[in-house]
Amino acid sequence: MAENRARRRRAPERTREAILEAAREVLAKDGKEGLSVSQVAQLAGVNRGTAYQHFQTREQLIEATASWVSDQLFRAVFGDPEQARDQPVENINVEAVNDRLASFAMENPALGRVWLLTVLGSKQPAKDPFWRQYRSNFERFAKTELAQPGMDVEVLSVIILAGSFLWPVWARAQAKTAKDRQAMLERFTNEVLRLTLHGTLRPEKYPDLEKRVARKTSAKKR
Repeated sequence: MAENRARRRRAPERTREAILEAAREVLAKDGKEGLSVSQVAQLAGVNRGTAYQHFQTREQLIEATASWVSDQLFRAVFGDPEQARDQPVENINVEAVNDRLASFAMENPALGRVWLLTVLGSKQPAKDPFWRQYRSNFERFAKTELAQPGMDVEVLSVIILAGSFLWPVWARAQAKTAKDRQAMLERFTNEVLRLTLHGTLRPEKYPDLEKRVARKTSAKKR
């Protein structure tokens, strides 16, 4: 009897997950404009009424999907949420964070754009875990001696995130092969690193990073 009750409790959770998986598939293929609750219900193999019990509007479905993307993005960029929140900002590898963010965006272009537009259009963006962590890291970093003075944390966060999620649109339009896309990804991460070093960080505090940026810049000119 107890097992049957547990199974019944899990059924709605499995249905919700099936709907979200279908929504992610539609968003990845057709983008935000191509998504409807009825279409997602059909793809998930549930009737439309059941889908509407979980998500009454397409906006709710998009928001829930964006929350899932936020969790995946958080883990891809920062790792385990519990450990990331307690990590001293001085120990954060700026280069690695930028690389992981750009890689996630290149691998998940449609989902990344949906997440970005959902967060930027939200009246309460701080409710999103990834945005909250990303901006918080900048805010804490700006208060250290490692940072350039006068940073506008909100503007800087939006600029980097928008660039990270919009560059794949350009890259995929210009690149014909996976190798070409990888080269476009490296171009982006190298330029973000250069801008970060000379606009966010104090270069004298990161001598090894400054040397790597100099080598990459030199190699690019050859």
